[in-house]
Amino acid sequence: MRILLIEDDPGLGSAVRDQIAADGHGPDWVQTLADAEDAARVTPYDLILLDLMLPDGGGLGFLRRMRAQGSATPVIILTARDRITERIEGLNAGADDYIIKPFDLAELSARIGAGARRYAGNPNPLIELGDLAIDLSDHAITGPEGRIDLSAREWAIFEALLSRPGAILSKSALEERLYSLDAEVESNTIEVYVSRLRKKLGAAAVETIRGMGYRLGRP
Repeated sequence: MRILLIEDDPGLGSAVRDQIAADGHGPDWVQTLADAEDAARVTPYDLILLDLMLPDGGGLGFLRRMRAQGSATPVIILTARDRITERIEGLNAGADDYIIKPFDLAELSARIGAGARRYAGNPNPLIELGDLAIDLSDHAITGPEGRIDLSAREWAIFEALLSRPGAILSKSALEERLYSLDAEVESNTIEVYVSRLRKKLGAAAVETIRGMGYRLGRP
């Protein structure tokens, strides 16, 4: 997933960014609301982590503007404010979850996964695709012959397809997933990784829709 982290504390921001990347997601970290608005304007994020106290304003205003503009992107608030009334205010403004600082990074990873699954309409982290058992929370895939390991880039493409079953994703949309991992993307990069996925998961795992893009198949 492509995740926007809005957090002005350098220590916490770097720790969360590194955790997101270690989980196989692509983090963009900004420290002001102005930078957050610029980033959200040009990049379709899958999830946003939002601090409430930022140098140039309050995070709730940013969240309310997002929702007023029709954005349904999941938002998890990260804040030291722990009063019930403030939590309710955040949820009423359109937040999907609320985590009190300090928090455990493993819990954050779990909350990110849960939020993304709710947004994709699949609250269950365990799904079956043909003879594959997929654990979304652990990035684990098990086939008839045991565990199947995917690289971070292979998982990024497969996860994009999993999140939109039946939908056709363009080559450029899949390339965007790799850009978020700071991967070098050449003209045939997507074809290379789709070929690798088919070798590992089965030839029918990814369908090519000529002239349009790719779609999740049925291994």
